[in-house]
Amino acid sequence: MHALPVFILLGCLTFCTRLQGQGLTAKKYAEGVEISEGRSKVLFYQLKPKSLDGKYERSNYIHPLYSLDGNILTEDFPDDHPHHRGIFWAWHQIIYKGRQIADGWSCENISWEVVSSNINEKKNQLSLDNEVLWKSSMDGGPQMPIIRENSRITVYSVRNQDYRLIDFEIRLNPLTDDLKIGGSDDPKGYGGFSLRFKLPDDILFVSKQKKVQAQELAVTAGPWLDFYGSLDGKGLPESGVAVFCHPSNPGFPEPWILRSVKSMQNPAYPGRVPVKLTSEGMRFQYRVVIHEKSIDPLDIEKLYEEYSKR
Repeated sequence: MHALPVFILLGCLTFCTRLQGQGLTAKKYAEGVEISEGRSKVLFYQLKPKSLDGKYERSNYIHPLYSLDGNILTEDFPDDHPHHRGIFWAWHQIIYKGRQIADGWSCENISWEVVSSNINEKKNQLSLDNEVLWKSSMDGGPQMPIIRENSRITVYSVRNQDYRLIDFEIRLNPLTDDLKIGGSDDPKGYGGFSLRFKLPDDILFVSKQKKVQAQELAVTAGPWLDFYGSLDGKGLPESGVAVFCHPSNPGFPEPWILRSVKSMQNPAYPGRVPVKLTSEGMRFQYRVVIHEKSIDPLDIEKLYEEYSKR
């Protein structure tokens, strides 16, 4: 038998590793739920409250989020903004009867109780269906439920060996009258679905084959953005994470708060001016695409067009 060249063997090993994407599994621990595909970890959903020396306590978010090569992409309790956490959805202004009672962004006078988190499996996808009660003290007394969140986080198997889709659907329903949510009370107006990545020095923001420049205030950049660079680590092949905003979202297309160093990324809604949570509630939908260098912006646009028709 002739020996195969080393480069062919290495190629086979890499290909076989990626084929682990045939089986999505979820393991529930006391702290949260870990989703994997074969031997590769995909993400961890935080069920139980987590704090830093008793401060910035939070739950109901994703961290870590992993690249296709198994490297951690997100940060939790970063030194510069310890209230930031992986992939999360939160608002600075939570207003009851005209008075701000809580700050979900900074984790002040608010808690998230994950009442249930159910695992549902289908072919090539796995979902977490979560019910979460947002609690706050409205009059200085004990915290009471003010918002019911029902969310679905759906992870899909790796496609074409070079990208993975993760969908987020978040529904918010008020449990009391005259409740509003709003972004930061300043010209930036950031708030809503947010992602705290480990940002490399070569980070690029790309939308529809155009580079987008991060600014202090929100920028108009279209319904999707790709965050691209050495996300796996310095000296490793470049990769990216694209974020899609669904056309059904309130405020679509949302403006983007972008940061090239030490901060989060955010398709911001509703901005500085709070909006009322009506009895019908609000629904937000986003898709995260974790990909390698080989995926082209035109292909990302096609993926977005497919997603927008869902």
